[in-house]
Amino acid sequence: MNYRFSVAPMMDWTDRHCRVLHRLLSPHALLYTEMVTADAILFGNRDRLIGFSDVEHPVALQLGGSDPAKLAQAAKIGEEFGYDEINLNVGCPSERVQSGSFGACLMREPELVADCMAAMGAVVKIPVTVKCRIGVDEQEPDIALRALVAACAKSGVRTFIIHARKAMLAGLSPKQNRDVPPLNYELAYALKRENPDLTIVLNGGITSIDACEEHLKHLDGVMLGRAAYQTPAILVEAERRIFGGEADITRAVDAYTDYVAACTAQGIPLHDITRHMLGLFNGQPGARFFRRFLSENATRRGANVDTLREALSCLGGRERDTEQTNAA
Repeated sequence: MNYRFSVAPMMDWTDRHCRVLHRLLSPHALLYTEMVTADAILFGNRDRLIGFSDVEHPVALQLGGSDPAKLAQAAKIGEEFGYDEINLNVGCPSERVQSGSFGACLMREPELVADCMAAMGAVVKIPVTVKCRIGVDEQEPDIALRALVAACAKSGVRTFIIHARKAMLAGLSPKQNRDVPPLNYELAYALKRENPDLTIVLNGGITSIDACEEHLKHLDGVMLGRAAYQTPAILVEAERRIFGGEADITRAVDAYTDYVAACTAQGIPLHDITRHMLGLFNGQPGARFFRRFLSENATRRGANVDTLREALSCLGGRERDTEQTNAA
């Protein structure tokens, strides 16, 4: 697995349609699903919850849970579905996740996390990885993060994605937990220096490819969240600068338009697919008109790929020079 650049799992955002768009923009980025609980996979509609398109590879399934046996079953199912990696969420601070005793609150139980990772690793052949915070509430990050990593490394985990903020479970909303607690990149750097054999990926507050390249001087990989979703053109820049690959936003949009046509022909609502495109042309002439037209019309009865094509025509001066597009 190439962890140099990935797009974070984001609830309500990184669904299968979003991941297809991101893959077309960056052929090499590692993509992640939204978090799916182990119980949902065991007892829910699996095709709806974790079905995906072959074009999305490499793609990782992020699980939520704290029961080793259930997580092992869910991980096995994920492997059978064809995912390239299973990732455990040890970072989500939402009240719903806390009430289920998983997510960020697991930072307080490193041995339980290690048991979960060992159980999953025992039943799958693909990598099992951890995405965590640096601590929660009263914890001292220098101690909490090292304790979690040490316990999981003993159980065979080799890759850790570190969201370099504490999660404040008491007093801050999930939204505030993405911005308010201070970032501590140096702790992630130190962790890598201390564990050169582990793969350490940094997440949190990264908004540019310049910043990615700086972090890559110290770490094995970077993971972008909101910056990748809200300004998807950054993925084209990442493909070129980080992977040395070829990417073209115009070709990506043309391919996604074909994907939209196929999906809407199957009865999938247009808005479900095109909502992920709204930030794609930020900074381009006509981008505001594109967003407005698509937002107002994609939810209407009968909306289909022609609605998207009409929205794209709002760009008028749609830039074909991808270098200028990357500056968006």
